Amino acid sequence: MATEIKAPSFPESVAEGTVGTWHKKPGDSVERDELIVEIETDKVVLEVVAVEAGTLSEVLVEEGDTVESEQVLGRIGEGGGESKEASEESSEKDEDDAKEDASEASDDKAEKKPAEAPKGGGEKRDVKAPSFPESVQEGTVASWTKKVGEAVKRDEVLAEIETDKVVLEVVAPEDGALAEIKIEEGDTVESEAVLAVFEVGAGGGSADTADQEAPKASADDGDSDEQVGDKIVAPAARKLIAEHDLDVSAIKGTGKDGRVLKEDVLKAVKDGGAKKSAPAKKASSGATAAPAVEGERPEKRVPMTRLRKTIAKRLVQAQQTAAMLTTYNEVDMGAVMELRAQYKDTFLKAHDVKLGFMGFFVKAASEALKRFPDVNASIDGDDIVYHGYQDIGVAVSTDRGLVVPVLRDTDSMKIADVEKGIVDFGKRGREGKLGIEDMQGGTFTITNGGIFGSLMSTPILNPPQTAILGMHKIQERPMAVNGKVEIRPMMYLALSYDHRMIDGKDAVQFLVTIKELLEDPARLLLEI
Repeated sequence: MATEIKAPSFPESVAEGTVGTWHKKPGDSVERDELIVEIETDKVVLEVVAVEAGTLSEVLVEEGDTVESEQVLGRIGEGGGESKEASEESSEKDEDDAKEDASEASDDKAEKKPAEAPKGGGEKRDVKAPSFPESVQEGTVASWTKKVGEAVKRDEVLAEIETDKVVLEVVAPEDGALAEIKIEEGDTVESEAVLAVFEVGAGGGSADTADQEAPKASADDGDSDEQVGDKIVAPAARKLIAEHDLDVSAIKGTGKDGRVLKEDVLKAVKDGGAKKSAPAKKASSGATAAPAVEGERPEKRVPMTRLRKTIAKRLVQAQQTAAMLTTYNEVDMGAVMELRAQYKDTFLKAHDVKLGFMGFFVKAASEALKRFPDVNASIDGDDIVYHGYQDIGVAVSTDRGLVVPVLRDTDSMKIADVEKGIVDFGKRGREGKLGIEDMQGGTFTITNGGIFGSLMSTPILNPPQTAILGMHKIQERPMAVNGKVEIRPMMYLALSYDHRMIDGKDAVQFLVTIKELLEDPARLLLEI
């Protein structure tokens, strides 16, 4: 039976996207979670992966076509025509290889207890925390991805360390196994502190006990499918089910052989039909089981992440130390939208990136910053630092919190370069791959609450900067144009600024300049 390939659910403010690149052709075999196609929206590039292994049987939407949220893009079949036998042979070979790898790992676990140091190894090495940047004094061990005695490959992630800005990965120096963990999850560490002891070459085991222990190893690792009741649940789906406390039996699996996939769980969360009933709720570990009553209100307490704590501290500091005011204006986005509609296809072919709104706003802000240097300045104690360049930070929302990567020398950047930079920031932000150097040294910040549907907000300064621009949702409203009422696509703009540095007159004129440049984009080219 063919499986549908659907576009992801777009955010509220994103109505449609464009099919960027198909990475597979009809007849090509695909593996589960393998990238098939990319969809470009106004802000980010979304990746569509295979929900199960098979053969791409049909492509329904071609590259360059516009698609809506959850639209069917293509179909995956079980076979591939004439090459079916070859595909099956390849698949069987891959399965055999995977079984061999699982057997080796399970043998390793069968010979040792988790709390014991691995046997039969060689040289022991210290596993150290990475060297932190100058501005980062310490970090927190967020998680250990491997247990003591567990076999690992070279460059495989052992632990994650969370700093004020980024998450740093600690990888295995060689093939081997963890012999000892010295720093537990949640503990604070300094630069190059010893986290664990690693034994090179350890972790190998006999293949005799693989068949007996493979299911147990699979369950412990959480890296493979698991039988839960009458359902087969994928690892990512299992994690989401635990987080949302869902009833597995109430979730319909769309994967191969009825497997419950991540997408199935997300759909169940959205629908709300798979929640466990109150009587079925389990008492927390270490507590006496209490009778569940109707109307019970559960609570969950988790420690605040280091990044979230830093964000909170900086926001409070900004409000307490700055003389912060906000001025508002509105801009008619009609001219920019018409320009995008006219040249979006040509722009995409020429630069291999979609023409969005942020490119226009960044270029308009760069021009306005040149005209009003106070807005581009920063306060350092009792000194004012004027910057002869424009490094504009773009606020990006991630699962761990808000981060602000910086576009360097935006005045000399082309709109295409801006769009490519923002797409790259968004992708790396979601993957947790932004480095500390990506988020330092900005002279001005742009935040876009409109992507989430915000119509109006008051952005908070990003110290030591003295101003921040807030973009909001494009909303059609009746406007008086040349004495007539017309429906126009309007956007509210907000400029929060430090009154210690910037006078109200300059703040208003700065915002008016951005408004004028956007309502007549030719001004950006002519610099008038």
